[in-house]
This record gives sequence, structure tokens and C-alpha cells, in this order.
Amino acid sequence: MPSRERQVQTAEDRDHVSVWERLDRPAPVPRTTLTPQRIARTAVAIADTEGLDAVTMRRLATELGVAPMAAYRYVNGKDELLELMVDFVYGEVELPDGTEGWHSTMRTLALRIREVLLRHAWVRRAAWCAPTPSQLAVPEAVLSVLDGVSLDMDTAMAVYNTVTAYVHGAVDSEVGLTQLLRVRGWSSREEARSGLASHMGWLLETGRYPMYERYVGEAGRKDDLQWQFETGLDCVLDGIAARLAP
Repeated sequence: MPSRERQVQTAEDRDHVSVWERLDRPAPVPRTTLTPQRIARTAVAIADTEGLDAVTMRRLATELGVAPMAAYRYVNGKDELLELMVDFVYGEVELPDGTEGWHSTMRTLALRIREVLLRHAWVRRAAWCAPTPSQLAVPEAVLSVLDGVSLDMDTAMAVYNTVTAYVHGAVDSEVGLTQLLRVRGWSSREEARSGLASHMGWLLETGRYPMYERYVGEAGRKDDLQWQFETGLDCVLDGIAARLAP
């Protein structure tokens, strides 16, 4: 039976050591069918279907078919569970090998991150959690390929942050639109335009927004979100390329 001193040290470990350091340690006893991967996969499935607020330790235990306290063998609570979930999601991002140069590598990576974040729309709400291994693998891949361009580390990180800020902003906009459609009961962007027609009509009739009125009348890709994303991404990357040109 462990001593009281060892029990205290263990409690202190759980309070001050990250979940990733604890999980990296050898298991003191043979692992059961309950694993961090299974916990994360199940929690992500709940969030994907019902939203992040539906994920609780009790609900998780029910879905896993285990005792309510079983998951606490791996995580201290909801905050560390979110870390596992975010890591699981970013683990779905296939990292390019970097052989095609920084421009192509960052373009491919941005498209893949967008795809994953749209598939798990809740993950941006959990982005405040501490960095996870799979999250850090993304800037690691980008900084590695930018290293071949002979940038100092401050500039390389600024380039990475600029591209990811564009990706996250575009994804947030798409997710926000999806939420608007759901809240209003609209099934498509066309239906949304019909629903907002009187509102937008009055605004445009004021004559204060001639360029936006022109956009409404002339634009042919209002619903092509993929094209919009890629065009904006190319503008960002081309601008960076021009800045970095010798």
C-alpha cells in the first residue's frame, strides 16, 4: 500500500504536471480498454453531434460504458479533457512533407486545417487550452520548411501566424454563417438572402453603400466558399512571397 507521503506527491503531480507529461510516463499497471485515445474520440463525437456544452465527464462515462470516475485516471477534469479533444482533432491534419517549398507547403496545410476545423466546428471555442503535441506539430512543420528560406525565427513565426490567422478568421466566418442559418431555420444561403431581403433592401436603398450594392448585383461566387477561401489564401501567400523576394 503506498505511503501517505507518496499519495501526497501523486496528488501534487496531478495538480502541477501537464496531462501530456503524465501520459508519457510508463503505466504503473497494465492498461485497460479505456485509453486516452478512446476517451478523446468519444468526447469529440459528442461535441461534433451535440456541441461542446454537451461534453461532461458524466456524459463521457456513460458513452464509454465505464464508472463515472474512470476517466479521471487520465485527466483531472474538463479542462484536460478539452486538451485531449483538441489534440485528437489536430492529429487529423495530415502534415505535408515540405518537399514542394514553403509556398506550396503552407497552402496545402492551410486547406487541410480548414477542412478539419469545419468538420469539428466546436474546436475554435476550445482553442484557449494549453498547446498540445498535435497542435505544436503544425508550426513545427511550417518553421522547418521556412528554415530553408533563411528567415530569422521571429520573421518565420510571423509568417506562420499570418497564414493561420487568415485560416482561423475564414473558418470562424463560415461557422458563424452556419450557426445563423440554423438559428433562423434557413436551409441555404439563398434562403438566407430571401429572409434578409427587406432588411438589406432598405440599407442599400439609402444609397450609402454603392460598392456593396454593386457586389450584390454582379458577384457570381457568393456561395462558393471554397473559391473564396482559396482566393484569399493565395492573396496572403503571394503577398508574403513578394515581401520575402530578394
